[in-house]
Amino acid sequence: MMKHLLCTAVVYTCALSSSALDLPVEASSDEIARLEINARLDYQLDRKDGNTVDGNTGFEGKYLVIRLDGNITDNLSYSWRQRLNKNHNDGSFFDATDWVWLNYDISQRWSVAGGKQVVAIGGWEYDRAPIDLYGCSVFWNNIPCYQIGASGSLKITGNDKLTLQFCQSPFFTSENRNLYACNLLWSGNHGIFNALYSANIIEYLPGRYISYLSLGNRFSAGKFTLELDFMNRASSRQTFFFDDISLMGELSFRPTAKWNLFAKMTYDVNHSRSKADYCVLPGTELTMAGGGLEFYPLSNGRHTLRLHANCYYSWGKNANEANVMQDKSLLVDVGVKWDMNIFSIKRK
Repeated sequence: MMKHLLCTAVVYTCALSSSALDLPVEASSDEIARLEINARLDYQLDRKDGNTVDGNTGFEGKYLVIRLDGNITDNLSYSWRQRLNKNHNDGSFFDATDWVWLNYDISQRWSVAGGKQVVAIGGWEYDRAPIDLYGCSVFWNNIPCYQIGASGSLKITGNDKLTLQFCQSPFFTSENRNLYACNLLWSGNHGIFNALYSANIIEYLPGRYISYLSLGNRFSAGKFTLELDFMNRASSRQTFFFDDISLMGELSFRPTAKWNLFAKMTYDVNHSRSKADYCVLPGTELTMAGGGLEFYPLSNGRHTLRLHANCYYSWGKNANEANVMQDKSLLVDVGVKWDMNIFSIKRK
């Protein structure tokens, strides 16, 4: 296995992929409300072992998202993002709410937040908005990453911030909501190097926990951006390191403001016998590689239009048969995404 990991790591350093280049613009300090709508429609072709999967091939509305941000006072801000095309499970409107939270800046260094938040797990693939992603790791495809909770943040320096979060476990069920997670996240910005590192303890069954160690590394130099993520998962019933891991490697090249060329490679493996990992099931060892391009014909600060095309191929074993990427799977995707800044209201 270690030989496989070393070979995969070498390949990662040569991989190319898109970076988070076009995230929605957050409200400025003098705006009480900024409303945006983001939409993405694609044509995709899904083939497994040379056969077309008709149920997953054709035109599809991938995302329709509404986002509202604002600053009620100089210290109190809010954000709400609703995915309009997401199913409501368990009869809850909040299932389609990615997040809705309030943040209060106690001082220049300390802040607290509460509401439905992104679970504070490190890694750049995990951090990116789903509407800006194409092929993803097995872990990303199975982690419920938005949960209700509270967090506190401390700016250690002007470039480093620690966030401690207590939230509902991503693995709660309608029969048992009394499951929780504790997460510690470090975000750092040091020249060409940016970090998203986390240590997480997550309850998956009453009184039983799985721990994550997630190391997200981003290196930027001129027109190139390299992202290398490593995640180790373990419970008390398995070896702590390397039995259950995910590796994600990405590098993008942006020759002009309108073009972005990318490729990507991921490797998910779970050789443990523990049933603690609900995201990468025991028996999984799947590698995925691919790439594509993005073209931005319009980007004027208020509206952004993106055309994209990409192709990914996976091989190995995915123990979760519900996932799209399996052994000898080919996924081709072509589509369009646009961001619409509907209005903004400034505080008087």
